[in-house]
Amino acid sequence: MTGLRSLQRFWMLLGLSSLIAAGSWLVAGEWKSGKKWAEPKVVQPGEGTAPPSDAIILFDGKNLDQWTHGEKWKIADGVATVSGGDIETKQEFGDCQLHIEWASPEQVKGDGQGRGNSGVFLSNRYEVQVLDSYSNPTYFDGQAAAIYKQHPPLVNACRKPGEWQVYDIIYQVPRFNEDKTLKTPGYVTVLQNGIVVQNHTEIEGDTSWDTPPTLKAHPLEQPIHLQNHGNPVRYRNIWLRELQTIAPLP
Repeated sequence: MTGLRSLQRFWMLLGLSSLIAAGSWLVAGEWKSGKKWAEPKVVQPGEGTAPPSDAIILFDGKNLDQWTHGEKWKIADGVATVSGGDIETKQEFGDCQLHIEWASPEQVKGDGQGRGNSGVFLSNRYEVQVLDSYSNPTYFDGQAAAIYKQHPPLVNACRKPGEWQVYDIIYQVPRFNEDKTLKTPGYVTVLQNGIVVQNHTEIEGDTSWDTPPTLKAHPLEQPIHLQNHGNPVRYRNIWLRELQTIAPLP
Protein backbone atom coordinates (compact mmCIF):
# COMPACT_ATOMS: atom_id res chain seq x y z
CA MET A 1 0.00 0.00 0.00
CA THR A 2 2.90 2.32 0.84
CA GLY A 3 4.42 1.59 -2.54
CA LEU A 4 1.18 2.50 -4.32
CA ARG A 5 0.97 5.81 -2.48
CA SER A 6 4.58 6.60 -3.40
CA LEU A 7 3.83 5.88 -7.05
CA GLN A 8 0.73 8.07 -6.97
CA ARG A 9 2.72 10.91 -5.38
CA PHE A 10 5.43 10.53 -8.05
CA TRP A 11 2.94 10.86 -10.91
CA MET A 12 1.23 13.81 -9.20
CA LEU A 13 4.56 15.65 -8.84
CA LEU A 14 5.50 14.83 -12.45
CA GLY A 15 2.18 16.22 -13.68
CA LEU A 16 2.60 19.34 -11.55
CA SER A 17 6.12 19.91 -12.93
CA SER A 18 4.85 19.56 -16.49
CA LEU A 19 2.04 22.01 -15.78
CA ILE A 20 4.47 24.55 -14.29
CA ALA A 21 6.80 24.20 -17.32
CA ALA A 22 3.90 24.67 -19.73
CA GLY A 23 2.70 27.69 -17.78
CA SER A 24 6.17 29.25 -17.89
CA TRP A 25 6.27 28.81 -21.68
CA LEU A 26 2.86 30.41 -22.04
CA VAL A 27 3.89 33.37 -19.91
CA ALA A 28 7.21 33.83 -21.71
CA GLY A 29 5.63 33.41 -25.15
CA GLU A 30 7.38 32.89 -28.50
CA TRP A 31 10.71 34.66 -28.98
CA LYS A 32 10.67 37.21 -31.81
CA SER A 33 13.57 39.20 -33.20
CA GLY A 34 11.63 42.47 -33.29
CA LYS A 35 12.94 43.19 -36.77
CA LYS A 36 10.47 44.23 -39.44
CA TRP A 37 10.96 42.89 -42.93
CA ALA A 38 9.46 43.64 -46.31
CA GLU A 39 7.55 40.71 -47.74
CA PRO A 40 9.77 38.66 -50.09
CA LYS A 41 8.50 38.88 -53.64
CA VAL A 42 7.16 35.77 -55.32
CA VAL A 43 9.39 34.21 -58.00
CA GLN A 44 8.05 31.35 -60.07
CA PRO A 45 10.68 28.64 -60.63
CA GLY A 46 11.18 27.55 -64.23
CA GLU A 47 9.92 24.19 -65.41
CA GLY A 48 12.73 21.83 -66.36
CA THR A 49 15.58 23.93 -67.79
CA ALA A 50 13.45 27.07 -68.18
CA PRO A 51 14.61 30.19 -66.30
CA PRO A 52 12.73 31.55 -63.25
CA SER A 53 10.16 34.28 -63.72
CA ASP A 54 12.44 37.17 -62.69
CA ALA A 55 15.39 36.17 -64.89
CA ILE A 56 16.94 38.46 -67.50
CA ILE A 57 17.32 36.34 -70.62
CA LEU A 58 20.75 36.83 -72.21
CA PHE A 59 20.53 34.04 -74.78
CA ASP A 60 17.46 31.94 -75.55
CA GLY A 61 18.79 30.20 -78.65
CA LYS A 62 17.46 32.75 -81.15
CA ASN A 63 19.91 35.65 -81.24
CA LEU A 64 22.64 37.47 -79.33
CA ASP A 65 20.98 40.88 -79.47
CA GLN A 66 21.74 41.36 -75.77
CA TRP A 67 25.47 41.25 -76.52
CA THR A 68 27.94 43.64 -78.09
CA HIS A 69 29.58 41.96 -81.14
CA GLY A 70 27.10 39.08 -80.80
CA GLU A 71 26.62 39.11 -84.58
CA LYS A 72 30.12 37.61 -84.94
CA TRP A 73 29.19 34.33 -83.29
CA LYS A 74 27.46 31.52 -85.19
CA ILE A 75 23.91 30.60 -84.14
CA ALA A 76 22.25 27.36 -85.20
CA ASP A 77 19.81 24.92 -83.59
CA GLY A 78 19.46 27.07 -80.48
CA VAL A 79 23.21 27.16 -79.84
CA ALA A 80 25.77 29.98 -80.13
CA THR A 81 29.29 28.93 -81.14
CA VAL A 82 32.34 31.04 -80.36
CA SER A 83 33.62 32.76 -83.48
CA GLY A 84 35.22 36.05 -84.46
CA GLY A 85 36.01 37.60 -81.08
CA ASP A 86 34.83 38.14 -77.52
CA ILE A 87 31.33 39.34 -76.68
CA GLU A 88 29.94 41.20 -73.68
CA THR A 89 26.48 42.12 -72.48
CA LYS A 90 25.09 45.51 -73.45
CA GLN A 91 23.52 45.73 -70.02
CA GLU A 92 25.72 46.06 -66.94
CA PHE A 93 25.20 44.02 -63.77
CA GLY A 94 26.26 43.95 -60.13
CA ASP A 95 25.59 41.13 -57.67
CA CYS A 96 23.93 38.33 -59.60
CA GLN A 97 23.08 34.71 -60.12
CA LEU A 98 24.30 33.69 -63.57
CA HIS A 99 23.19 30.48 -65.28
CA ILE A 100 25.15 29.43 -68.34
CA GLU A 101 25.46 26.17 -70.26
CA TRP A 102 28.45 25.33 -72.45
CA ALA A 103 29.98 22.43 -74.34
CA SER A 104 33.48 21.85 -75.62
CA PRO A 105 33.87 20.29 -79.10
CA GLU A 106 32.98 16.61 -79.25
CA GLN A 107 35.98 15.97 -81.50
CA VAL A 108 38.98 16.43 -79.24
CA LYS A 109 41.77 18.58 -80.63
CA GLY A 110 44.73 19.91 -78.69
CA ASP A 111 45.49 19.50 -75.02
CA GLY A 112 45.91 21.53 -71.87
CA GLN A 113 44.80 25.13 -72.35
CA GLY A 114 44.33 24.53 -76.08
CA ARG A 115 41.35 22.21 -75.68
CA GLY A 116 37.82 23.63 -75.45
CA ASN A 117 39.01 26.93 -73.97
CA SER A 118 36.74 29.93 -73.33
CA GLY A 119 35.81 31.90 -70.22
CA VAL A 120 33.06 33.70 -68.32
CA PHE A 121 34.23 37.10 -67.06
CA LEU A 122 32.37 38.72 -64.17
CA SER A 123 32.53 42.52 -63.96
CA ASN A 124 34.31 42.22 -67.32
CA ARG A 125 37.54 41.19 -65.53
CA TYR A 126 37.26 38.16 -63.20
CA GLU A 127 37.32 34.90 -65.16
CA VAL A 128 35.59 31.65 -64.32
CA GLN A 129 37.48 29.30 -66.63
CA VAL A 130 35.74 27.31 -69.36
CA LEU A 131 37.87 24.38 -70.52
CA ASP A 132 37.54 20.75 -71.54
CA SER A 133 39.00 19.28 -68.33
CA TYR A 134 37.80 15.73 -68.91
CA SER A 135 41.00 13.65 -68.81
CA ASN A 136 42.94 16.73 -69.86
CA PRO A 137 45.73 17.63 -67.41
CA THR A 138 46.69 21.29 -67.04
CA TYR A 139 47.61 23.59 -64.15
CA PHE A 140 44.92 23.25 -61.51
CA ASP A 141 44.06 26.94 -61.19
CA GLY A 142 43.49 27.01 -64.93
CA GLN A 143 41.14 24.05 -65.37
CA ALA A 144 37.37 24.24 -65.81
CA ALA A 145 35.55 26.19 -63.08
CA ALA A 146 38.79 27.66 -61.69
CA ILE A 147 38.93 31.31 -60.76
CA TYR A 148 41.66 31.71 -63.34
CA LYS A 149 45.19 31.73 -61.88
CA GLN A 150 43.74 32.24 -58.38
CA HIS A 151 41.79 29.23 -57.12
CA PRO A 152 41.27 25.73 -58.56
CA PRO A 153 37.86 24.08 -58.38
CA LEU A 154 37.21 21.97 -55.30
CA VAL A 155 36.65 18.97 -57.59
CA ASN A 156 36.75 18.21 -61.31
CA ALA A 157 33.05 17.92 -62.25
CA CYS A 158 33.46 17.90 -66.04
CA ARG A 159 31.37 15.73 -68.30
CA LYS A 160 32.81 14.22 -71.49
CA PRO A 161 33.76 16.38 -74.51
CA GLY A 162 30.68 17.42 -76.47
CA GLU A 163 28.33 16.99 -73.50
CA TRP A 164 26.64 20.02 -71.96
CA GLN A 165 28.15 21.50 -68.82
CA VAL A 166 26.09 23.75 -66.54
CA TYR A 167 27.50 26.63 -64.50
CA ASP A 168 25.41 28.34 -61.83
CA ILE A 169 27.47 31.26 -60.57
CA ILE A 170 26.61 33.42 -57.56
CA TYR A 171 28.66 36.59 -57.69
CA GLN A 172 29.14 39.30 -55.08
CA VAL A 173 30.93 42.35 -56.50
CA PRO A 174 33.85 43.90 -54.59
CA ARG A 175 33.02 47.28 -53.05
CA PHE A 176 35.45 50.20 -52.99
CA ASN A 177 35.76 53.34 -50.90
CA GLU A 178 35.77 56.81 -52.42
CA ASP A 179 39.58 56.81 -52.31
CA LYS A 180 39.50 53.59 -54.40
CA THR A 181 40.70 51.35 -51.57
CA LEU A 182 38.92 48.06 -51.00
CA LYS A 183 35.88 48.30 -48.75
CA THR A 184 34.59 44.72 -48.93
CA PRO A 185 35.99 41.82 -50.99
CA GLY A 186 34.16 40.16 -53.88
CA TYR A 187 33.19 36.50 -53.74
CA VAL A 188 32.28 33.80 -56.25
CA THR A 189 30.36 30.58 -55.67
CA VAL A 190 30.10 28.16 -58.59
CA LEU A 191 28.09 24.99 -59.06
CA GLN A 192 29.13 22.90 -62.06
CA ASN A 193 26.59 20.28 -63.08
CA GLY A 194 24.95 20.67 -59.66
CA ILE A 195 28.22 20.21 -57.74
CA VAL A 196 29.78 22.99 -55.64
CA VAL A 197 33.20 23.69 -57.16
CA GLN A 198 33.83 27.18 -55.76
CA ASN A 199 32.52 27.89 -52.27
CA HIS A 200 32.37 31.62 -51.52
CA THR A 201 35.85 32.10 -52.98
CA GLU A 202 37.37 35.53 -52.43
CA ILE A 203 38.45 37.41 -55.55
CA GLU A 204 42.10 38.45 -55.38
CA GLY A 205 42.01 40.72 -58.42
CA ASP A 206 41.83 40.63 -62.19
CA THR A 207 42.63 37.30 -63.83
CA SER A 208 45.37 38.02 -66.36
CA TRP A 209 47.35 35.05 -67.69
CA ASP A 210 50.75 36.78 -67.49
CA THR A 211 50.62 39.09 -64.44
CA PRO A 212 49.70 38.63 -60.76
CA PRO A 213 46.14 39.53 -59.67
CA THR A 214 45.61 43.26 -59.25
CA LEU A 215 42.51 44.57 -57.53
CA LYS A 216 41.57 47.90 -59.08
CA ALA A 217 38.54 49.98 -58.17
CA HIS A 218 35.70 49.69 -60.67
CA PRO A 219 31.97 50.49 -60.86
CA LEU A 220 29.50 48.24 -59.08
CA GLU A 221 27.83 47.34 -62.38
CA GLN A 222 29.84 46.05 -65.35
CA PRO A 223 29.13 43.76 -68.34
CA ILE A 224 29.32 39.96 -68.38
CA HIS A 225 31.98 38.91 -70.89
CA LEU A 226 32.42 35.66 -72.85
CA GLN A 227 35.82 34.86 -74.30
CA ASN A 228 36.92 33.66 -77.72
CA HIS A 229 40.10 31.65 -77.12
CA GLY A 230 40.18 30.15 -80.60
CA ASN A 231 38.16 27.02 -79.81
CA PRO A 232 34.58 26.45 -81.08
CA VAL A 233 32.99 26.22 -77.64
CA ARG A 234 29.17 26.28 -77.71
CA TYR A 235 26.80 28.13 -75.40
CA ARG A 236 23.08 27.94 -74.72
CA ASN A 237 20.42 28.89 -72.15
CA ILE A 238 22.09 31.93 -70.59
CA TRP A 239 20.13 33.91 -68.02
CA LEU A 240 20.81 36.12 -65.02
CA ARG A 241 19.03 37.21 -61.84
CA GLU A 242 20.02 40.45 -60.17
CA LEU A 243 20.50 39.99 -56.43
CA GLN A 244 19.46 42.60 -53.90
CA THR A 245 20.57 42.85 -50.27
CA ILE A 246 17.74 42.26 -47.79
CA ALA A 247 17.82 44.55 -44.73
CA PRO A 248 15.34 45.15 -41.90
CA LEU A 249 12.87 47.99 -42.43
CA PRO A 250 13.53 51.19 -40.42
